[in-house]
Amino acid sequence: MDTKTEIRTETKDSTSLPADDYKKRDAIWPLVLFYIHMNILAIGGAYILLTSALWSTILFTTLLALLGILGVTVGVHRLWAHRTFTASAPLRLFLMLCQTTAGQGSIYSVVQAHRLHHQKFQQDADPFFSKQGFLFAQVRSGLFKYSSEQEQLLQEVDMTDLENDAIVMFQKRYYVVLYTVLNVLLSINTPFQYFGDSLSSSMLVGFWLRTLIVHNVGNLVHTSHFVWSIYKDFKPTDSNSIFFITKSYWPQYHYLLPQDYQSGEFGDYGSGLGAAVIRVFAALDWAKDLRTISSVAVRMGLTNAVETGRPIVECIQEQVQLEKNALPANHFLNREKFM
Repeated sequence: MDTKTEIRTETKDSTSLPADDYKKRDAIWPLVLFYIHMNILAIGGAYILLTSALWSTILFTTLLALLGILGVTVGVHRLWAHRTFTASAPLRLFLMLCQTTAGQGSIYSVVQAHRLHHQKFQQDADPFFSKQGFLFAQVRSGLFKYSSEQEQLLQEVDMTDLENDAIVMFQKRYYVVLYTVLNVLLSINTPFQYFGDSLSSSMLVGFWLRTLIVHNVGNLVHTSHFVWSIYKDFKPTDSNSIFFITKSYWPQYHYLLPQDYQSGEFGDYGSGLGAAVIRVFAALDWAKDLRTISSVAVRMGLTNAVETGRPIVECIQEQVQLEKNALPANHFLNREKFM
């Protein structure tokens, strides 16, 4: 279990610590051992998957993995971290249960870290090493405690919206119990007891291999900017107006304007599974107030920024407010017309 986001060190006064100690991050050795075992046992799981696992086990494990990824992308990232739409209580409960199967920590702690990631992107205080490279962000960030500086910054992140969400706070309080039932027992016991598969197959495929896959896919929420070419020397001027107009350069667009429900975690815009699922929930009236930015608003905002010299994001947000009332409530059903 990735409980790095659940482990907190005592916040210390910055004036009482040397600069290096204030920024130092120590390894969480139980998690290091867990990661080593996870990778080794997942290799065994891959072998069993290809040789002896029952199809029922494979299909169930695939479903559980997809639900976990859905909980991370649509739930943690787009709903709770960036508030790209609002969700009914049944949908929030469903996404909470899905996110629990991902084993990345509670919704509260993951959102808190991700918001700090956006606030300190390309700075040393980013908990996901956005200046250090892909492996640092993808692997090392999950194995180290936060520094005293990051602990202090985390306490300053506005989490009022999640603190007022009873479902999020319920999961935060009972996360260990929920994790044990939904992520460990469900994935192992179901294939073993109900499908008649072997215990080794249930454990190595159902838990360890699935955990490795979901964990790494889920981590791409924080690290895909490396895959999609925002490097540590990236500057806003490196990307010209084309990405504002076409929105084809996902990371640059997302890190400037993260409140768009159509920004996919894996380099797509509007055509990914996450955006499609949100539109389905909206059609069912479970998701409302889908926030997005039309190409017209982007172009007009960019033009205004060039003419006035004002910040680009500020100008685009102004256009979004101007067109907000013009978009019909069901604009998500006709993206080609309204986007």
